[in-house]
Amino acid sequence: MTLPQRSPAATLPQRPTTVPLPRPAAYGQQFRTQPVGVPQHPGVPMGQRPMAPRSAQPQQPVAPRPAAVTFLTVAEVAAMMRVSKMTVYRLVHGGEMAAVRVGRSFRVPATAVRAYLDDARTDVA
Repeated sequence: MTLPQRSPAATLPQRPTTVPLPRPAAYGQQFRTQPVGVPQHPGVPMGQRPMAPRSAQPQQPVAPRPAAVTFLTVAEVAAMMRVSKMTVYRLVHGGEMAAVRVGRSFRVPATAVRAYLDDARTDVA
């Protein structure tokens, strides 16, 4: 048994291809579309946008960046000090070493480890 042949589909009229562009609008609104190949700024090549002259842009002073804080895990601190993780947890819970709680774990600033080691030194006579 053979099925009857269908006639070829009629060609549909061509529509311009569109690309969705994000729209800075309220939450939940749809994207707007713009035909591809239509420049947004006449006289400016595609892919480039007009820029204001540098002299017209206000110069703002650059604030110095604060020093980045390096955080270590409890396991890293334990490896550095060559003690167990439980010892580091005891130091943190006892208040002898500063730490930050992130979720259910602790992160110890590298400066806190250095400060603890500097204060823990003893002079042997």
